[in-house]
Order: sequence, then C-alpha cells, then structure tokens
Amino acid sequence: QVQFVESGGGLVQPGGSLRLSCVTSGFTFSIYSMNWHRQAPGKERELVATISRSGVNKNYTDSVKGRFTISRDNVKKTVYLQMNSLKPEDTAMYYCLPARGTWGWGQGTQVTVSS
Repeated sequence: QVQFVESGGGLVQPGGSLRLSCVTSGFTFSIYSMNWHRQAPGKERELVATISRSGVNKNYTDSVKGRFTISRDNVKKTVYLQMNSLKPEDTAMYYCLPARGTWGWGQGTQVTVSS
C-alpha cells in the first residue's frame, strides 16, 4: 500500500524555520523525482519544489527560492523540505508526491506562520 506521511509542520513566527519530512512506502522511491506541494486556505494547490531521483537537480517556485531547500534520502525513502525565513504567505498545508503518475494525497502537515 502506497503511503505518504508528512510531518514537521507547526506554528512559527515570521522569520523562523521548519523542516518538513515525508516518509514514503509502498513504491520504488528511488526511481521517482519527488515534489512538495502546498495549499493555502481558499487557494489552489501549488507546486513548491521538485527534486530529481538522484537529488542532484532541484527546482523551486519563485516565491520560495533562496529560502527553501528540498532534499531526499533514498535509503530512508524520505523527502525533506527545509524552510527558512518563513513568511505569513507560506501558511498552508504541505504535501509530498512523486513528480509523475497519479497518486492519492497524504494527510499533509500544517504550517502556520504568524506572530
């Protein structure tokens, strides 16, 4: 059974940091590029970051460039999102998924940036 278990979210003040984790199971993690997505209340889900199978190539949406870093551990079948200099507009539910194919979403992890 395929599973995506996101964690690491929480309430943080503007300028703070969080590290999200997504532990996966049920598929061959190492052959997929992986994405982090987020969805803010009342907004469409957006793609935040992508990492290649090897972890060498990474892409980010413009609004998080220079602040977020995606990484992965193919042995642990886990993808991470280090988020620094957080802003209120980063408030959203965060999800991970493989970059191709059709998958069911995990439960996500809530990130709230507020003073």
